[in-house]
Amino acid sequence: MKSLHTEILIAKHLKNSVFKNTAVFIITLFIGLILLYAAFSGWENYTNQNETSEKYQHESREDWLKNPDKNPHRMAHYGNFAFRKSTPLSVFEFGMEPFFGNAIFLEAHKQNTANFSEAGFSNSMLRFGEISIAMVLQILLPLLIFFLGFNAVAAERENGTLKLLLSQGISWKQLLTGKILGIASVIMLLFVPTIIVLVFIWLLLQNFSITPDETIKMSLFILFHFIYLIFFCVIAVLISASSKTSKKALISLIGIWLVFTIILPRTTQAIGAYIYEAPSKIQFQSDIEKDILKQGDSHNPNDLHYKAIKDSLLRVYKVDSVQKLPFNYSGFIMTEGEKISSKIYNQHLEKLLQVYEKQNRFSKIISFVNPYIAIKNLSMGLSNTDYDSYIDFQKQAENYRYNMAQKMNALQVKFISNKKPAPNDKPLTIDKEHWADVEEFHYEPKEIWDVLKSEIVSILSIFLWIVLLFIFIRFAVKNLKAI
Repeated sequence: MKSLHTEILIAKHLKNSVFKNTAVFIITLFIGLILLYAAFSGWENYTNQNETSEKYQHESREDWLKNPDKNPHRMAHYGNFAFRKSTPLSVFEFGMEPFFGNAIFLEAHKQNTANFSEAGFSNSMLRFGEISIAMVLQILLPLLIFFLGFNAVAAERENGTLKLLLSQGISWKQLLTGKILGIASVIMLLFVPTIIVLVFIWLLLQNFSITPDETIKMSLFILFHFIYLIFFCVIAVLISASSKTSKKALISLIGIWLVFTIILPRTTQAIGAYIYEAPSKIQFQSDIEKDILKQGDSHNPNDLHYKAIKDSLLRVYKVDSVQKLPFNYSGFIMTEGEKISSKIYNQHLEKLLQVYEKQNRFSKIISFVNPYIAIKNLSMGLSNTDYDSYIDFQKQAENYRYNMAQKMNALQVKFISNKKPAPNDKPLTIDKEHWADVEEFHYEPKEIWDVLKSEIVSILSIFLWIVLLFIFIRFAVKNLKAI
């Protein structure tokens, strides 16, 4: 108890001395205003995007259902839209959302990518990143911590009070712990109100009706950011304690901040993309088209692959013309073509995703030497704004597109006659009530266990950093000198 009392006294002394500096008030107030702006802009982005997605998803569904009696294959080409709604936590962590699209046009025989990203409609400044609560917590608060902590111990050494404190029976462990608690108490004056506002907004966005999955995500979001900020409190005090002057401590801490938050993340991405080079979008689409043409063109009646299918059908049903088959031949061929094209697309996509996975894995491994990369990956994963979430949306949309196309093909096989109408006859159609057989698209975000599974490297790196910092503290306690 006596030891703890000493550490609390040291923490209070540091806190009081910090606020004697007018600059700290100004910087703290400035960051507080940035947090308020980030909360407001996040709220506005979330509501605008989801209102827009809901509006156009509803209009797309209405347009689909309002189609008149029509040939089902024409309906398959008429297509539909899949929209991706944001999750409540994306209010605080924009992640990759501004750069990835949130809408995909779905049509037969063709796989499209997501479009209509915020970056596409914004000026180039967006490419430097928007101001979000996560960005402030992950980048600006660590810088403030370093500003508060660079002279925590170094200044005591410079003015001679460090030797006096240690001679009075205060141990290095008590001193370091007290200084860490002091800096943490100052940071909590920003962090705690931010979390309170964050939780209130999060509840409000869900009308105070929350799911266990979202609750776990929110809790982990808060916990990991708290641990992350404590990391920087410890790093600041350890660097200050091992530096002979405050100036050297400040230079070292600014260097660490630059490496952690700016240099390493960008360098890692560039190196990963260089080592594991991915094909361009044009090359990717071209390779798919080439492989599909090797298999055959379902729209070409003289194609060798599909001619062989036709001949086998005529033999099985013992007829001499496709018009005499007991089902719609064109619909059957379209079904086969959709299977082939989708299979080829998925094979190429899987190869591409393996390249991207290697790039991302390389970046995640670097999180073992950089806690910023670890917290960024976790934050985006929990907020459903990471790359994996974008790919998950693409896959859900593709699955929906394939089922839609095949349902239309099945309706054509079942209800459309093989006999082509005369020029003055009514076109072959089916009743428009069948359009309702295709359910509306609903995007389902990844559940918490899927997020934790994909971010296991980041979680392990966080725990490794906890262990390392305890080791560093123990080492510092035994080896630091007063002079």
